[in-house]
Amino acid sequence: MICFSHVNFNGSTWPSRTTDSSPGPSPLPPKYLPPKYRAMPSFLFKCIPFIHPKPHPFPLSHLTAMSIKTKTRLRGVVFDMDGTLTVPVIDFSSMYKAVLGETEYRRIRQENPSGIDILHLIESWSPDEQRKANEIILDFERLGRERLQIMPGAAELCGFLDSKKIRRGLITRNVKEAVDLYHQRFEIVFSPALSREFRPYKPDPAPLLHICSTWDVQPNEVMMVGDSLKDDVACGKRAGAFTCLLDEKGRYGSADFTKLDLEPDFKVASLAEVHSLLETNFDLMP
Repeated sequence: MICFSHVNFNGSTWPSRTTDSSPGPSPLPPKYLPPKYRAMPSFLFKCIPFIHPKPHPFPLSHLTAMSIKTKTRLRGVVFDMDGTLTVPVIDFSSMYKAVLGETEYRRIRQENPSGIDILHLIESWSPDEQRKANEIILDFERLGRERLQIMPGAAELCGFLDSKKIRRGLITRNVKEAVDLYHQRFEIVFSPALSREFRPYKPDPAPLLHICSTWDVQPNEVMMVGDSLKDDVACGKRAGAFTCLLDEKGRYGSADFTKLDLEPDFKVASLAEVHSLLETNFDLMP
């Protein structure tokens, strides 16, 4: 869009008639006139048109506000327990070796560099073998409950979610007894709180979809937070939820994401970082 102005003998300009109320063009100094006009006698200056860009109808601040992306609504956060809401205390490698034996552990570990899914693995065993394996697993988990510690930042993050009236859920492959102990010892309750008694368990999306249904929310209004790429992130992705990988020690990189074809929406080194990413990226509405 353009408007015209006329130049008089000294180079000043007058806006021509226009139907809008936008300010006229700024004065044009003589030195900026084309040479043939500079040399002309002043009485020959009549209506010499010059083109000026028309001011934009919207102020810059208005354009900036229009360009801001609308935040996605988030109505609930679902947490893993061991290694996410609690400090990692279970020695899973020793557990797997005790269940599988040293040789078999090494073979399966080599075939599954992303990690061993011991619960799914023993499902194909005979009832007697399963019973023995479950006894070993329960012994390690019992030892873990005796050393149970809350993860730094967990209480503060849950308090923040409560202040925003954002729902909190929990999905763990540990037993219900461990969940009950967490609720009792730290007085932080998650609902629903699904342990491995709920089948199928992670990485199947069923437990997360169950929580969404209980809350009457859509999966894309929920975030899954956990420390396992193959269990927590896989569960969240398959359900259609946002995912956040808690990676305290920097174990995971782009190569791991490519290998498993799983990439979390967010990766943090502490639960304190979850607080800030939620406020930055989401519209927190119950």
